[in-house]
Amino acid sequence: MTDVASDDPQTLTDEAILARFTASKRQPPGSQLLGFRMVRVSQADREVEVAFEASEQLTNPMKQIQGGYLCAMLDECMSVACMVASGMTSVAPTIEMKTSFYRPALPGPIRGIGRVSRWGKTIAFTEGELYDAEGRVLAKATGTAMPTPFARYKA
Repeated sequence: MTDVASDDPQTLTDEAILARFTASKRQPPGSQLLGFRMVRVSQADREVEVAFEASEQLTNPMKQIQGGYLCAMLDECMSVACMVASGMTSVAPTIEMKTSFYRPALPGPIRGIGRVSRWGKTIAFTEGELYDAEGRVLAKATGTAMPTPFARYKA
């Protein structure tokens, strides 16, 4: 398995990728629901930082963010990290994911970190964390994803 994401991962600068996400008018509805906003990109570290604005619409009867939405946030962080690791040439549908919940998440700002720990020709290994406004860990996840060039990807 190779640990290189693409032939030339520096084709786009980190700033250009961040600007592309920031300027996008085609954000997926699921990302909008989660309050997704890209904050930082590091191709060298194969890592992204994401801000989410968790609305009360995402809460359970205890007024906490329902765990499935936290999983979706983690999946979003890790998937976007895969896109960045590929030099913006591939998507990476999740094959499997394991999530551990550390503390309840409340409506409001949530910071997410997604990274690719290993990038192969057929499998990418990913990691993600979510933090509350005070910097406390809310949840962590690991996953595997299937790198797929944009041109070949069909939903």
